[in-house]
Amino acid sequence: MTLSGKQLQQIARDTAASLDGVTHGRPFTAHLDVWKVRDKVFLIVTDDDPDLQIVTVKVDPDHGDALRRDHDTITAGRYLDKLHWISIGSGPDITPALIDDLVHGSYELAGEHAPKRRK
Repeated sequence: MTLSGKQLQQIARDTAASLDGVTHGRPFTAHLDVWKVRDKVFLIVTDDDPDLQIVTVKVDPDHGDALRRDHDTITAGRYLDKLHWISIGSGPDITPALIDDLVHGSYELAGEHAPKRRK
């Protein structure tokens, strides 16, 4: 079964919402649902185009290269640094487990490099 774009986006949102210390809003435009950890973006969900229902996550460049090579619907990040971000659309082999894994990985990368908040 192939996930629809809407399902893919909901899985990403649900995963992000389950993580500790996460905030979300629409700081750039009303059409981009942005998720952050420690004030660093780790997930963008594109809401404005039913033909382009994607999510964008941070990745290690080598992992991103492998994912783009192995999946036709994973491309260079749509909005951010093309080396460190990928966008994922609906397609064969795009599973709930893959989306969950990519959102968790992005969260870890963003949180790891973010400056710690002062108390």
